[in-house]
Amino acid sequence: MTRIASAAPAPIVAILGPTASGKSALGVALAKRFGGEILACDSTQVYRGFDIGTAKPTLEERHGVAHHLLDLVEPSELFTAGEYRRRAEIVLADLRARERLPILTVGTGLYLRALLEGLADAPERSAELRARLEARAASRGAGYLHKVLARLDPEAAQRIAARDQQKVVRAIEICVLAGKTVTEVHRAGRDPLVGFAPIRIGLAPPRAALYARIAQRTEEMLARGWVDEVAELMRRGISAQSKPFEFIGYRALREHLEGRGNLAQATGAIVQATRRYAKRQLTWFRREPDVTWLAGFGDEIETADAAERLIMACLAPPPSRTGGRVAASR
Repeated sequence: MTRIASAAPAPIVAILGPTASGKSALGVALAKRFGGEILACDSTQVYRGFDIGTAKPTLEERHGVAHHLLDLVEPSELFTAGEYRRRAEIVLADLRARERLPILTVGTGLYLRALLEGLADAPERSAELRARLEARAASRGAGYLHKVLARLDPEAAQRIAARDQQKVVRAIEICVLAGKTVTEVHRAGRDPLVGFAPIRIGLAPPRAALYARIAQRTEEMLARGWVDEVAELMRRGISAQSKPFEFIGYRALREHLEGRGNLAQATGAIVQATRRYAKRQLTWFRREPDVTWLAGFGDEIETADAAERLIMACLAPPPSRTGGRVAASR
């Protein structure tokens, strides 16, 4: 693991919030103000070709600010939170050497936790065991493995959706190979990030306004060519079983293109799924420590000003021995 050596921890800003809350816009604004660069912290944006539906910022939306950890792997590849941390540490070392402020735009709480707190020492993957589990799932039905997990680790089964077979298989794999529940493994010793002092900023716009923006953004994504993007992915032969086709909207639009439902039905399903996802994100982020929550969208001037004041207070030098005081504290 890359270690960033320094006597004084360097600041790292983490912007948390549900989808459509304006994390990217706020990140760009803060990067311009403080000389920073963006690190995407999102499990959907690492895949090439899945752009519009993952809200991957366009070149225009980046406004000349450098963005990292986007478009890392092909749709057929497996990407883990551990791999995210490894790549993020490389970027952080470079930013620290260049004295640039790292700004994380966080859509995936697990990735943030992996980076800042570290991951438990889980057993390596077993191709043989995974093949057996996937064969059983194919013969006994989609929900079979989730029932197995519920017997092995009820707490993990509550966290992991039955339809997310990749995570279900990994959880069972850990239980079997480690001889203990995946929950116990994850609670074991971790390896936290060293050399950085996190500044966590949360976006919590009013629920009704967030839902309205989710609906509006879905329509804007479709207008930008989301259906055409999915059609191109299908033309390239990207498997419907690949991980990115589990992302919100992609499966619904693929089914529409295959003649299983009209666009209006797909759009409604996307909006509903996105609203549910936003709620799950907020539930996760509320468990994060030391978050300063701002009741607005990241692209609103008042929210950006409040975030700027918070960062300035955190960056303020400590009081001298002869007196004085810090302007504000977290």
